[in-house]
Amino acid sequence: MKNNIALGLMSGTSADGLTICAVTVRPFSVLAFKNYPYPPELQNKLLNAFTFNAPQLSELDFELGRLYARLAQKFLRQSGLCAKQICVVGSHGQTVYHGPQDKTPNTLQIGEPSFLACALNAPVVSDFRPKDMALGGQGAPLVPFFDAFLWGKRAPRTVVNIGGISNVTAVGRGIKTTGFDAGPGNTLMDLFCQQTLHRPFDKNGACAAKGKADEKLVKQWLLLPYFTKRPPKSLDKNAFGQSFLQKYVREASAQDTLATLNLFTAAAITRALAFLPKPARGKIAVCGGGAYNATLLENLRRLNPRAQIYTTQQDGLHPLAKESAAFAVMAFEALNGRTNHCARATGARKNAVLGKITLCK
Repeated sequence: MKNNIALGLMSGTSADGLTICAVTVRPFSVLAFKNYPYPPELQNKLLNAFTFNAPQLSELDFELGRLYARLAQKFLRQSGLCAKQICVVGSHGQTVYHGPQDKTPNTLQIGEPSFLACALNAPVVSDFRPKDMALGGQGAPLVPFFDAFLWGKRAPRTVVNIGGISNVTAVGRGIKTTGFDAGPGNTLMDLFCQQTLHRPFDKNGACAAKGKADEKLVKQWLLLPYFTKRPPKSLDKNAFGQSFLQKYVREASAQDTLATLNLFTAAAITRALAFLPKPARGKIAVCGGGAYNATLLENLRRLNPRAQIYTTQQDGLHPLAKESAAFAVMAFEALNGRTNHCARATGARKNAVLGKITLCK
C-alpha cells in the first residue's frame, strides 16, 4: 500500500450534497474535508429515486458515479493532495431505499464506484450495507464501528449524529458499543421549510426559536410503534418524510410548526437514550448538520438537564466530517482484511468485513 491516506465519501438521507474527507488512519487525523452541494435538480432526482423505473435508476447510478469521480478529483486539487497519495477510497453511495423490515429485507445504495477507481487509480470500497443484512442485521447504522474506533477506550459517552435521520451510539470504556436509528433528524424540519418557507432549512433553528412547540402533540408522536420498539432498529429516510407531514402535522403558523418539529427531533433522541447503558448518558457528543441548529441543541439540553451536551468539535472532530471520515476508515480496514463492523448495533450474527472492493487495475 502506498501510504496511510484514505478518502471517504458520504451523501446522506437529505441528498443535499457530497461530503469528502481525507484522513490518516493510524494515528487518526482528518487532513481535509469539504462539502459539495448538489444542484437542486439532482437533489430532487435523488430524493425521488425510489419511484424510478429500472432504466432511470440505472442512469442515475452512473450519473452519480461520474459526479463522485469529478468531485473527488476537485477535492484533491483544492486540498493540495494528489491521487498517488491515496491508498483507498470509501464510498457510502446514496441510499435510494432501505427496507430491513420488508418480507425480503433489502437495501439499495447507488453511485457506481468504478468511475472513482478509474479516475483516482485507487481501489474503492463501497456497498457496505448488504453483507450486514446477509448476516441477519438491519444494514444500519454502520458508524458505531467508527465511534468505537475513536472513543472506545475513552470515557463513556453517547454520540448522536443528526443528519436527515438521527442515530445514537453508546461507546467508551466498560461499555459494549451499540447504536441504532433514533428517529427524525433534520428531514421533517427541512421538508417543511422547503415547502412552506421556500428555504432549504431553518438556519440555526432561528424560525423554530420564535415559535411555540405543541408539546402534547410531540408526546403523541412518541407513542408511535418505532419509538417503543427495542433495538436493533433502523429507518428508511421516508419513514419521517412527506407522508408523516401530511398525516400528523396540524395546521399552525410556520414558526410554531417548526418549533414542534424541532422539539420532536430532540424528544426522539432523548427517548432513544433510555435504550442505552446508563454510564453513556452523562456525555452526549453531537455531530451532523443538526449540531449547527442552536434551538435543537437547546431542546436537547432542556430535556437532558443532567447531561453534558456538546459537539464533536470539542473532541477534535468537525461535526460535518464524521460520517465521511468513518467510511474512509472502514474502507482502509476492509482493504487490509480487518473487521470494520459493529454487529451489536445492527443485529447481525457476527462482526465481519463489510464492503465490496472495486480494484483500479
